[in-house]
Amino acid sequence: MQDQKEDARLLRRELTRICEGSRYRCCSGFVQHGRTSVYRHSVRVAWTSLRLARFLGWRIDAAALVRAALLHDYFLYDWHIPGRGHRWHGFTHPRRALENALGEFELGKQERNAILRHMFPLTPVPPCCRIGWLVCLADKWCSLREIFCPAASFAPIRRRFP
Repeated sequence: MQDQKEDARLLRRELTRICEGSRYRCCSGFVQHGRTSVYRHSVRVAWTSLRLARFLGWRIDAAALVRAALLHDYFLYDWHIPGRGHRWHGFTHPRRALENALGEFELGKQERNAILRHMFPLTPVPPCCRIGWLVCLADKWCSLREIFCPAASFAPIRRRFP
C-alpha cells in the first residue's frame, strides 16, 4: 500500500511539472481510444508502467519512467480527423511526440527511447531499455482496456487523478 502512495505522489508531481508552462493540457481535448482522451490515456500508461515495474521488481528511474509515459503520445492533434498530416498516425506519431516533447522539456536518453519506440512492433525497432519496454507494454495494456472495457477501465486511477 505504501508503494502505491509513493507512486501516486510521484505521478502527481511529474504531471504537475509537465503541465506547468507547456501545451500538455491540450491533450485532454484530443481523443485517443474510444472516449478516452490522450491526457487520461497517458496518465493511465504512467500509472500502469509504475505498477508493472514494481511487480517485476525492476530498479529503474521512476521519475524518468513517468515522464516518458506521460509524453509518449504528445503528438498534439486528433488523429481521428482525416488529414494528410497524420494519415499514417500509428507509424509516425512516436517521432512527432518526441519532437514536441523535446521542444518543451529536457529528456534523458531512456525517456527519448521510450517515447520513440513505444509502438513496437508496429514500428520495427524495439525499445533498448527497461523504461522503454515498460511504456511499450503498459501502452498496449491500457489501449486494449480503453477499447474493449471502457466503462470498467481504471476506476482507481480516476479516483486518484481526476
